[in-house]
Amino acid sequence: MCRYKHIERSIGEYIAGRYRRAVEVGIGNNPEAARLLKAAGILMLCTDIRPGIRHDGLTVVTDDVFEPDLRLYAGADLIYAVRPGVEMVPPLIALAGRVNSDLLVYHLGCEIYGDGGEVVDCGPVLLHRYRRRRP
Repeated sequence: MCRYKHIERSIGEYIAGRYRRAVEVGIGNNPEAARLLKAAGILMLCTDIRPGIRHDGLTVVTDDVFEPDLRLYAGADLIYAVRPGVEMVPPLIALAGRVNSDLLVYHLGCEIYGDGGEVVDCGPVLLHRYRRRRP
């Protein structure tokens, strides 16, 4: 489990250095990246499809990325997901397009969607940028 925390810290540090307002989709039981972004003043909120998820100090809202409440994501310059199921990537791309934000995904193992988007090297891990925000 320590390895996963290192991955999430690297993701959080990368995002904190480049974005102003971020939303994590599918936080589940891994809040490390979100905690780092909250401390940096960047995290707006986190979502998960499962109700009742709580992490001290973080705002976690129940939402379904397949039928998202766009109000939750309005104003975000980044939507990101850590180890989402590959079936979540197309609706994440669509969501990022609808609210005009970047989309970064850290995939589980070798699982990627389509061509993998733009590969972003953030040190010890690789992120995939599937969408860039329009100016």
